[in-house]
Amino acid sequence: MLFKSALAGATMLASAVLGTSVASATTVGFSQIGSESGWRAAETTVTKKEAEKRGIDLKFADAQQKQENQIKAIRSFIAQGVDAILVAPVVETGWDSVLEEAKDAEIPVILLDRTIKASDDLYLTAVTSDQVHEGKVAGNWLVEAVGNKDCNIVELQGTTGSSPAIARKKGFEEAIAGSENLEIIRSQTGDFTRTKGKEVMESFLKAEDGGKNICALYAHNDDMALGAIQAIKEAGLKPGEDILVVSIDAVPDIFKALAAGEANATVELTPNMAGPAFDILEAYLADGTTPEKWIQTESKLFTQADDPMAVYEEKKDLGY
Repeated sequence: MLFKSALAGATMLASAVLGTSVASATTVGFSQIGSESGWRAAETTVTKKEAEKRGIDLKFADAQQKQENQIKAIRSFIAQGVDAILVAPVVETGWDSVLEEAKDAEIPVILLDRTIKASDDLYLTAVTSDQVHEGKVAGNWLVEAVGNKDCNIVELQGTTGSSPAIARKKGFEEAIAGSENLEIIRSQTGDFTRTKGKEVMESFLKAEDGGKNICALYAHNDDMALGAIQAIKEAGLKPGEDILVVSIDAVPDIFKALAAGEANATVELTPNMAGPAFDILEAYLADGTTPEKWIQTESKLFTQADDPMAVYEEKKDLGY
């Protein structure tokens, strides 16, 4: 059980760091971005299950994709005197003041799956994938898939200003930079949602001769890709054949699309950021163990050759 040592009696080091609250360190606030995607829902489910398994009282707040709601939630957690705060930040900037308040209250903050632009003394650690690497994996797959063929790419970006959108774009562009036959001809945010992904893809198709000028779609997450796949089909084209589809997250529904030949590749982002985060928190609250500022999770490429329906069966009950 998490925090057993804290309940039994904290060491002098932990007491010096956290004050008397360490004796009852069982409450953690979790400010989640929202439920804009299947992956996000899975992260929420897994986090709640990890907390329950470890005996943590998790205070959950859904920000509905708005930073102001996250800031309000963090201030509410501080006022409640929680022992730690988990934050999946909706955007990179604008966190300094509220995190200073958490620091002043001696409440450690852990970032989940996204990073921020702020002094690193305002948070304990960030548990994330290497999102630039995710973009590179997607881009490298496409470079290999198209070979020497000329390929016009349309890009569905994530939420403007968010670290995944910035990093996944950067990594993908770096991967295709050496291939003059690959070019991103259109790029627009789909806000990480299936509905917006479909809407933006419809506009891309109309602008590019019904999609005839498009070789491939790169989406910053699977939900946008799934919306785009629907738009491609409604335009009378075959996704996965007429337009190659590569995206990121590896949510269950994308494996159905891979099995149907309607998607070509996805890069996995594990939804279990909370497990490593709670392990770090346990050690920190027990004896003041300070972690590295960045804990990297694994990324993995899946294609149609990876028995997608078997992977779907493994993932379908994870809360996506």
